[in-house]
Amino acid sequence: MNYEESLEYIHNIPAFSPKAFVDGTEEYNLNAISELCHRLGDPQDRLKYVHVAGTNGKGSTVACISSILKSAGMKVGIYTSPFLERFTERIRVNDEEISEEDLARIVTKIVPVVESMKADGCQAPSEFEIVCAVAFLYFAEKNCEIVVLEVGLGGRLDATNVIKCPELAVITTISLDHCEILGDTLPKIAAEKAGIIKEGGTVLLYPQNPEVEKVFARVCQEKNALLIRALMPACCDAYDLNGQDFTIEGELPIQDASYPTEMTTSVLLAHLHTPLLGTYQIRNAAVAANAALILRSKGFPILMKNIYDGLAATEWAGRFELLRKEPYLLIDGSHNEEGASVLQESLMRYFPNKKITFVCGVLADKAYDRMLAYVLPLAKEFYCITPPNPRALAAIDLAAYLTSQGAKATAFDSVEAAVDAALAANSSDGSKSAVGSEIDSDSNDGVVCVFGSLYYIGQVRKYKNVKEV
Repeated sequence: MNYEESLEYIHNIPAFSPKAFVDGTEEYNLNAISELCHRLGDPQDRLKYVHVAGTNGKGSTVACISSILKSAGMKVGIYTSPFLERFTERIRVNDEEISEEDLARIVTKIVPVVESMKADGCQAPSEFEIVCAVAFLYFAEKNCEIVVLEVGLGGRLDATNVIKCPELAVITTISLDHCEILGDTLPKIAAEKAGIIKEGGTVLLYPQNPEVEKVFARVCQEKNALLIRALMPACCDAYDLNGQDFTIEGELPIQDASYPTEMTTSVLLAHLHTPLLGTYQIRNAAVAANAALILRSKGFPILMKNIYDGLAATEWAGRFELLRKEPYLLIDGSHNEEGASVLQESLMRYFPNKKITFVCGVLADKAYDRMLAYVLPLAKEFYCITPPNPRALAAIDLAAYLTSQGAKATAFDSVEAAVDAALAANSSDGSKSAVGSEIDSDSNDGVVCVFGSLYYIGQVRKYKNVKEV
């Protein structure tokens, strides 16, 4: 198989199968991924992990943790989803994506194993399970010292949960999303995410809703796992378009590598810097700093300097990412209610005197009415598109809904046409410039924010017109 044939094979495999799983008459399980990995020699068992679950912030947290570990000189496997521009983004070792040749080679190795499973009457693996198996094989081949592994959906029944007890399980924020699969209340969703907690493990929790925290406390008690509530910044020390500074301080429970019992260490990390914008990113970066301290206590060779340098070098595309000025153009992968809430918060901080032109596309099965309620008060107008997904809400239907809410909204046939029109409508003199360090919220140029679904954010990043200077 070549690269294109490999991608075609992967994408033609059902996300969920057989039919009993799809219609809900039988609960999904990890039998297929377990059997697939076993027939491949259980490559996942030859690796160490930081396992990251949650509703929002997983990708940013993975990026921050990975950058710290890379700064410490470690060979780090990084597994994320979905991708923005290239499929190979999902599987990386340090800064290098898996090559098209390696991906094709490993998929070619997996295909006959999948066919043998089918011939033996075993449950066939899903698309996501095959991609996970590719990642495990690749990371094992590369002799990664640690893998930062992002959960795809939920936790308990996610294919990544085939691993044994990780060095650290990290839980980011929990909110309502994928309710049809994970449950319709925060405690139900938290219980699914808590499924990654293993017997005797260590769990780092983003501080949040008390009813959510109770779920993780209960599961940790049942599994004899140490639960650590992350130290968070009280505020942002400083911010501009180059990033933001923050401080974390307090007592952190850890397990020192030299002692089997729990102990506490005093932490003061002042003026940490992250180049990631958005009010929420200092909290994700703080979780990553906490994770690094815990891994350090377990014997990983992480210096305090590595935490500072790693966070300062973190890159994570598509989350409140500023692509240009004059006019300002931001892209943000917010696709649920909590994501829209923090997007609103960030726009109000960076552009307090501006009305925003939104380029927006949503999925029909998302609670887009609740999501859009956060940005409606900030909107100058909406340029609506149809995301490239079978579950997409048509642009004309989105525009009709927004119009019914009193907003000005226009449907466009393509993402590119919507972006071009939004930029033209918000440029004071047609000039364009690269991203700078200062925020001039009183300038004549407008602000364009593209958000609503990760399925088309990558298209905007690749579109040549948005980065002309």
